[in-house]
Amino acid sequence: MQTPVKPLPPWYTWFSSNHIVRILETVQDLIVISLCIGLFSFMVMQLREMFLSLLPPLNFPHLTADILFLLILVELFRLLIIYLQEHRVSIGVAVEVSIVSVLREVIVRGVLEVDWTQVLATCAFLLVLGALLVIRVWIPPTFEGIDPEQTVSHRYRRRREKDIAPTLNSHTN
Repeated sequence: MQTPVKPLPPWYTWFSSNHIVRILETVQDLIVISLCIGLFSFMVMQLREMFLSLLPPLNFPHLTADILFLLILVELFRLLIIYLQEHRVSIGVAVEVSIVSVLREVIVRGVLEVDWTQVLATCAFLLVLGALLVIRVWIPPTFEGIDPEQTVSHRYRRRREKDIAPTLNSHTN
């Protein structure tokens, strides 16, 4: 004797893991969008400040620091845009941001004014970051000539589409 299967209550679908994950991803996307808007407005303010610093008297070290800081902000913005598009953090862009940030600090402070142990540590850190960039390039592409990060992102999107498709079909039936 087979017992009849009871239909699931409507509130149960709200607690299914796929639905919760989609809601959390949407909230996370909204947070990242607000970060993008804030970062963009901060870049505009920084650009205005940089142009005002071009007026005499010209402070070249301050101007150089402002330009490098603006480049760091642009790279962070690019990192957030990649995250919104692909739902992943780009290792290459994150390493590039780190390198530019370290170099900015070295340029702003001046190598001659920093303790030798800190210079050594900075050099070691830059060597590791450079090695990460080189290793990332040497990893063979695994999906139609695309770099490994995009391959992982593509696999994630395909798996996500497979997971979402059955839930969408069950809701339409």
